[in-house]
Amino acid sequence: MITSIIQKIKQHKIKTIILVILVIAYYFCLPKTLFNVPTSTVIESNEGVLLGAKIADDGQWRFPQLDSVPEKFKICIVQFEDEYFYNHPGFNPISIAKALWQNIESGSVKRGGSTLTQQVIRLSRKGQRRTYLEKLKELVLATRLEFRYSKDDILKFYASHAPFGGNVVGLDAASWRYFGRRPQELSWAENATLAVLPNAPSLIFPGKNQARLKEKRNRLLKKLHDQEIIDQLTYELAIEEPLPQKPYALPQTAKHLLNKITETHKGKRVQTSVASYIQQEANAIVAKHYKELKQNQVYNAAVLVLDVKTRKVLAYVGNTPTDNAHQKDVNVIHKPRSTGSIMKPFLYTAILDAGDLLPNTLVIDVPTKIGNYNPKNFNESYDGAVTAKRALARSLNVPAVRMLQQFGLDRFHYHLKQLQLKDISYNADHYGLSLILGGAESNLWDLCKTYAAFSSTLNHFGDNSSQYYTNEFCEPSFLLDENVDFGSLTTEKTIFDAGSIYLTYDSLKEVNRPEGEENWEFFDSSKEIAWKTGTSFGFRDAWAIGSTKDYIVGVWVGNADGEGRPGLIGTTTAAPILFDVFSILPKSDWFDVPYDELEEVSICTKSGYRASELCEETELQFIPRSGLKTKPCPYHIWVHVDKDERFQVNSSCQPLSQMTHKSWFVLPPLMEYYYQSKNPLYKTLPPFRNDCTAEGQKSMDFIYPAEAVKVFLPKDFDGEKNPLVLRLAHSMPETKVFWYVDEAFIGTTQTIHEMEILPQKGIHKITVVDEFGNEATRTVEIQE
Repeated sequence: MITSIIQKIKQHKIKTIILVILVIAYYFCLPKTLFNVPTSTVIESNEGVLLGAKIADDGQWRFPQLDSVPEKFKICIVQFEDEYFYNHPGFNPISIAKALWQNIESGSVKRGGSTLTQQVIRLSRKGQRRTYLEKLKELVLATRLEFRYSKDDILKFYASHAPFGGNVVGLDAASWRYFGRRPQELSWAENATLAVLPNAPSLIFPGKNQARLKEKRNRLLKKLHDQEIIDQLTYELAIEEPLPQKPYALPQTAKHLLNKITETHKGKRVQTSVASYIQQEANAIVAKHYKELKQNQVYNAAVLVLDVKTRKVLAYVGNTPTDNAHQKDVNVIHKPRSTGSIMKPFLYTAILDAGDLLPNTLVIDVPTKIGNYNPKNFNESYDGAVTAKRALARSLNVPAVRMLQQFGLDRFHYHLKQLQLKDISYNADHYGLSLILGGAESNLWDLCKTYAAFSSTLNHFGDNSSQYYTNEFCEPSFLLDENVDFGSLTTEKTIFDAGSIYLTYDSLKEVNRPEGEENWEFFDSSKEIAWKTGTSFGFRDAWAIGSTKDYIVGVWVGNADGEGRPGLIGTTTAAPILFDVFSILPKSDWFDVPYDELEEVSICTKSGYRASELCEETELQFIPRSGLKTKPCPYHIWVHVDKDERFQVNSSCQPLSQMTHKSWFVLPPLMEYYYQSKNPLYKTLPPFRNDCTAEGQKSMDFIYPAEAVKVFLPKDFDGEKNPLVLRLAHSMPETKVFWYVDEAFIGTTQTIHEMEILPQKGIHKITVVDEFGNEATRTVEIQE
């Protein structure tokens, strides 16, 4: 047999060669990529709902190829275009013969006789003239297409690339443009309408030649009924359905996310992690607040919602529905902006983690000048001393700056680099101590990412037998099929331990009215949310970021061009949006207490330090284990007073047997001066009795001026210089204080220690001495 074949090949070499060439040509005649056309970028929610689409580069609404063709459309298109589609090899000889005979009789091309397979070939060879030679090529290519692909694949090609009128190409785009729904959700009448459109898309499409379009649709529906594909009731209801009119606008539910995804997935269909309901509600919330904000000429805002456990984006609102003049297309989520106070929790966590401070430890809150830097609290008032926890909750600036100075600028800057805040690109000295008050820039994405990592650290610590993940501070994702890698489990903390993070969140969940803010009716104190606001210098940026066990919500409000506006404050502009967004999210439980990273110790109730033997009031509190190294309370001292506790006494004036020995809570003079005005129950240390000799202790300090300050003396309307007012705090105000300028005596004060001077230009030394011999000095430089 084989020998016989070989002999025949030898006898017919030329024919054999020609046959082989034809077979090879036939095999390679079909391009590997059938359609090489630009497609729209399409994004969907995690449920498959269309969030938005960007038109293809050639100006067509052409979605990426369908994964499957809906059954109703499949039936409609086969019944209308190619009834024998599932039985022919790519062409239908009977249809071709009928079409040829009809065209010869009429003297022109009246009928094509093309199968769906041939139409797919014609669509892929767009621009070719419709001649008999071209028909022959289509026929050959159609048979080759049938060999390479299944019938369902061929239908997918057709449904994805058929023209549906205007600049609408493909079933998916047509379904959204003409009916505003997914193809899978269309009725029989709607599928029939779309099935007849590609037959003559330039002549009949929604809004044009309606009578002809309806006649073709109903004819197809009648055929479906006659073949018992649809029943009588379905048929009668279908022919009564109205035709679509003008095209629907495609959804733009997450247009800034669409633009972001287009940067890396252009022309692709991307299923995102966004939840359509949360996205739509977040859009509505931003739109509602935008109407109020623009009354104050504030035009831009952004909202980001993250799932803590999966680190996936649930809502992504890149801007308000403003206009082009106010940069509506700018995606603010990734734009660097001044941070204001939004990074204070990072410093607080770092200090707790290092064991340098305890949550209720008193920190200094007095007028402060460090070099040329003069930080002020929002309302320019001071508490003298305030717990670290309270200072964070109230977002006090002076304590934050002092804590940063004590903790170390370089040390904190190192931690911020570990948190991968990309916009902090300069060294620590470039920012200085203003780093904690908005001297640096960051963006909403990175800040929410960090808060999510904090929350996730607590969750994972509780879920994994007190272990951490090595890659906890990882990048969130808005792609549904992209898994976030948290790394491997370890007993070593990633950056901060769970105990320090928990105590930070415990401070932030307290709904406290911040300094200088009004209209606190926005907030519901029953919600357990750890949240923080921030306001940048010049009222340019307002922030609010909050966390529950399951969700992170981040909000930025301001103007994209950087223009500041009075009243653009975190608590009055960003926080209301934050809580509105939280109101649409499922309720979350509070974080589990990470007991393995905490230690219960006795704490001095008044000072917040670890209790010493002198602390009269103590309570057990949980602190980070690293906090065990903090010093005991320094503010309780042992004093000797008379039996009425009106005066201090000592052995120089009172027998030991007649003394009362008492523990007393005493703050340094300047702290005490401000502290007692906010704490009426504070008892100042009683003065020494006149017949007693006071033992050396610091009893006074300058309120103004600060050390080495430069002062400019303004002139009044008469051109006369205003005097410089010196102010002093004394632990015993009734004590006489003697004032000197450059060693020259200028006066005495008692009770109210203030002195006016009118010094000349230059450097002057201010000296004060009280009647017990205690002395304090300040140097001041007068400028003109």
